[in-house]
Amino acid sequence: VQLQAFGGGLVQAGGSLRVSCAVSGRTFSSYGMGWFRQAPGKEREFVATISQSGFNTYYADSVKGRFTISRDNAKNTVYLQMNSLKPEDTAVYYCAANGYGNVRLREDSYSYWGQGTLVTVSS
Repeated sequence: VQLQAFGGGLVQAGGSLRVSCAVSGRTFSSYGMGWFRQAPGKEREFVATISQSGFNTYYADSVKGRFTISRDNAKNTVYLQMNSLKPEDTAVYYCAANGYGNVRLREDSYSYWGQGTLVTVSS
């Protein structure tokens, strides 16, 4: 399984951006998916997760109400729609896949990781 995150860029505070993660392999629909981020000088942290069906989602408190995770199993892609962006959302965003098929918050639940895409929010 290979994951390719893309769609990052520079956006002004208050703006929106959608990052995507394309997953290779025919078993995408069996994986729970997650987004994590790592800001400069900080540890990587959990952002959002979605179950294999898309029915269950869970968000970090810092992004709840502003970010939306979704998936398209026909396109083997998971998305993170980010609205009302703040400078503190600046980070490299990573997508990851877990074999549990459900929402997972811990990094060690994820077996596969993408390379990350940089999101920069200017003030």
